[in-house]
Amino acid sequence: MQDRPSSHIWDAEVQPAPSGTETCAIVADDVWRFGIAVFCIPFPPRGYGISGRLIPDGLHSPARERQTVTRNVTEPPFMSLLDDLFSKSRHTYETRREVDMSLSEYLSLCRDQPDTYATAAERMVKAIGEPEVIDTSRDARLGRVFMNRTIKVYPNFAEFYGMEETIERIVNFFRYAAQGLEERKQILYLLGPVGGGKSSLAERLKALMEQEPIYVLKAGTAISPVFESPLGLFDPEAMGPLLEDKFGIPRRRLTGLLSPWALKRLDEFDGNIDRFRVAKLYPSRLRQIGVAKTEPGDENNQDISSMVGKVDIRMLEHFSQNDPDAYSFSGGLNRATQGMLEFVEMFKAPIKMLHPLLTATQEGNYVGTENIGAIPFQGVILAHSNESEWQSFRNNKNNEAFIDRICVIKVPYCLRVTEEEKIYDKLIRNSDLANSPCAPGTLEMLARCAVLSRLTPPASGSLFSKLRVYDGESLKETDPHAKSVQEYRDAAGLDEGMDGISTRFAFKVLSATFNYDTHEVAADPVHLMYVLEQSIRREQLAPDTEKRYLEFIKAELAPRYAEFIGHEVQKAYLESYNDYGQNLFDRYVDYADAWIEHQDFKDPDTGQMMDRELLNQELTKIEKPAGIANPKDFRNEVVKFSLRARANYGGRNPSWTSYEKIREVIERRMFSQVEDLLPVISFGSKKEAETEKKHTEFVQRMMSRGYTERQVRRLVEWYMRTKQAG
Repeated sequence: MQDRPSSHIWDAEVQPAPSGTETCAIVADDVWRFGIAVFCIPFPPRGYGISGRLIPDGLHSPARERQTVTRNVTEPPFMSLLDDLFSKSRHTYETRREVDMSLSEYLSLCRDQPDTYATAAERMVKAIGEPEVIDTSRDARLGRVFMNRTIKVYPNFAEFYGMEETIERIVNFFRYAAQGLEERKQILYLLGPVGGGKSSLAERLKALMEQEPIYVLKAGTAISPVFESPLGLFDPEAMGPLLEDKFGIPRRRLTGLLSPWALKRLDEFDGNIDRFRVAKLYPSRLRQIGVAKTEPGDENNQDISSMVGKVDIRMLEHFSQNDPDAYSFSGGLNRATQGMLEFVEMFKAPIKMLHPLLTATQEGNYVGTENIGAIPFQGVILAHSNESEWQSFRNNKNNEAFIDRICVIKVPYCLRVTEEEKIYDKLIRNSDLANSPCAPGTLEMLARCAVLSRLTPPASGSLFSKLRVYDGESLKETDPHAKSVQEYRDAAGLDEGMDGISTRFAFKVLSATFNYDTHEVAADPVHLMYVLEQSIRREQLAPDTEKRYLEFIKAELAPRYAEFIGHEVQKAYLESYNDYGQNLFDRYVDYADAWIEHQDFKDPDTGQMMDRELLNQELTKIEKPAGIANPKDFRNEVVKFSLRARANYGGRNPSWTSYEKIREVIERRMFSQVEDLLPVISFGSKKEAETEKKHTEFVQRMMSRGYTERQVRRLVEWYMRTKQAG
């Protein structure tokens, strides 16, 4: 914006707006005009306005007529938004800045705030927070999934769908470790298939570990390179009773173990511990403070130094090789004291790399690569790998001592279609595909295929019925042979969900589906089935596995989608779909009630009297498309259901969709004449203008249901080919 000429003097002030308005204004006696009204003043705060007078060309006399220009500021100005952003960034930095204190101040803080000397597990429990307790008996679907148990759901893991049991076991591990039980000496090991969420869980746990501060020993301006607790200065036998009595610090919190670095400083201070100071720090993955990550490398050149550190060659000019100041405390265990060490693909690492973990977990210390003394460790070790590495490691008898120090928590694939859909939806939201069209049924089809591949086939009954039961559906009316969730789980064993199509593979298929059409970035089930089939063939799976996966598409997904898209097409064809269905249901109940009572029925619309034979004919027309085997029992059942439900509907019949059996019967009756739809839904040239109009309206209704125009054409043509093929 250009500066206003200095020859013009502004008299401007902030004044309340006139009565009845919602803004205030800056009113100026004169405005510099440069083609348009230009206000050379800062934007006012939110809720204020700028008011000035536009001066005609070449005229600056107040005597001439002037036009008033007003701009109301309804959004914060850009610079104000930047100030807020930068201010929040500075505030975040300041809250996590190092805080220095004396040892006496630290002990006073321990007395007043026991969290000051909390262990890594205790801080994790606090960061995870309290769960939301859900009584699943109050929700029909959840009640069937969790067998009406009361479950705990943790907000910090809200986007880990279908992992309630795994997350509860992880939380219990930290809770037991925080209580000082055996878990505090064990490695938390996440075992699961590829793409099952192990790494995501590890990242979330590390992020939670960053939320609570740690207190680290400090000498002068130097912080302990292993981030050890100041309580290591105190001998549990000699000083434990006094600390417990005066400061409330339990004796079990005192390890009496100092790092070689701290011992050297203690010698330099002539044993005067009050010369030590304490730093309050926040764990950080980026700065490797209290949170570290170790990955397996080349077996030929990787050694335990990546775990325990090594000598710093540059410092040997000033210190001897066994001097702590010549040692580089850069290993994973060094950096993760009082925090968390993540060991990625642990069992792919050379066995020599795992040896320091034995004493670090059980005894709280380990030795480095040089003779500098034991190094303390009071953190949590989190490891994860795939099942094949675990099996080969466990089957080796030489590893028994190590196996006994591991707490294994399985992380299987999600086995519920609804939650698997939510996973894909989350992945899409976090990508550039977030606003791309996705036809109804696409994510559900992919989720069904993935879950079918993960389920253990039941000894009897349908695998698809098992899938629906696991998802919380009630199959009493549609598949009386289906078992309960618990029966299916007991028969499947503990390894169900540990193999099958991974979420990672499924999302790659979904990504390819979105980009399959050359004219638009969109996904639909027809393209999905094709891309899925091609991707499965390219994976070069075992012949039996490939055949089984392809059979899922042809025998389960395609027929069910044909039924689904048929209903979608027919609903869009019938403009008053719901009204028509309700009228058909109400008429069926009236006819069936009269037929059961052996009474004639007078049609309220036509006045026609219908005897029992005529009623039976009309009822049969509705029942026949659905293949009702026992009409008498079915009619009695529907009438009883309707009469019971009328008490909750003010004497009216319930919704025709509220009862699964009758809903299916009515839909089949409505959609039994597919041939009537073809002239309208097909995309060929139309002979009549009326048919063309109906076709256009049909396409518009389909688009309002979430389809693009190209998808409507493709799906309708696929549906028509499928119906013609039988």
